[in-house]
Amino acid sequence: MEKMHTRERMRTRRDRLFSAVYADLDRDYGGSIFLAGIGRSGTTWVSDIINHKNEYRYVFEPFHSGKVKICKGFRRRQYLRPEDRREEFLHPARIILSGGLGKHHWTDQFNSKSTPARRLIKDVRANLMLAWIHANFPELPIVLLLRHPCAVAHSKIKLGWNPNLDEFLSQSELVEDFLEPFADEMRSTKTDFERHLFTWCVESYVPLRLLGHGGVHLAFYEKLCEDPKGEVERLFAFLGKNVDESVFEKMNKPSPLSRPGSAILSGERLVGGWRRHVTPAQLKRAVEILGLFGLDKVYSERAIPNPSGALMATNRSTKAPPERQRKGFGS
Repeated sequence: MEKMHTRERMRTRRDRLFSAVYADLDRDYGGSIFLAGIGRSGTTWVSDIINHKNEYRYVFEPFHSGKVKICKGFRRRQYLRPEDRREEFLHPARIILSGGLGKHHWTDQFNSKSTPARRLIKDVRANLMLAWIHANFPELPIVLLLRHPCAVAHSKIKLGWNPNLDEFLSQSELVEDFLEPFADEMRSTKTDFERHLFTWCVESYVPLRLLGHGGVHLAFYEKLCEDPKGEVERLFAFLGKNVDESVFEKMNKPSPLSRPGSAILSGERLVGGWRRHVTPAQLKRAVEILGLFGLDKVYSERAIPNPSGALMATNRSTKAPPERQRKGFGS
């Protein structure tokens, strides 16, 4: 067993050494996997699960407009309607999804594959344009990860992240299509906890409303923790990957972005540990905010989600024109 771990460490060091010079062997965007989710929802952990054998070039958050030059025209939380065909957005997306982005200090900081045939692209700023990506790159497999909003809000507050709701409210198309019924409530929030909850709701509600389940896999952090075998089998079946026992060893290791106080390092219960830090009043308010969007059908006071509620949440009426209405997950 020790020899096996030694060989694995040597292989990892070798791959990191040679990853400075590599070539993407397949420039078909269908050779990529796109993993999306909200920051602090476990996307880095899930990317490690998918890439547990180091089969992919790991592309880290390429749509970050402040880090990646070709994406400077994107907002930090860019919303794009599925029918949008502007080349200022399509051109950089083609480059990123097809492996045309060269060696980059930001996107390749965690990559350790020198000659990849496929890419795993992980981004926490792309939820509002997932339907646009799916419409324009229909062969791209997309995984959307959700985690309880109270867990996400607590983690962000602990790290001092700033919840800027104007990133959403300043986008006229997003307000017109989805946020007008909630705009006044969003503007009147008084605490960072509430603002983070609204952020979670917007970034979950929009893709759930717009995305059909074809080509999109909805995963839940809590389900992966509670039923790793069943959920990994479901995820890998969607991706066309085989499951072996080594993936479950990888699941117990902290990701490169795990913080000193993270549950996987501290031993705190992975699913419900946030309940120790959220007051009853905050939890009640969280359910109220979720209810505005119909997302209380997915997450509520309970730590475990109701996956079937994701479909129910998509059935709410909005003021979006009929051509922008899309079937929800499971339709």
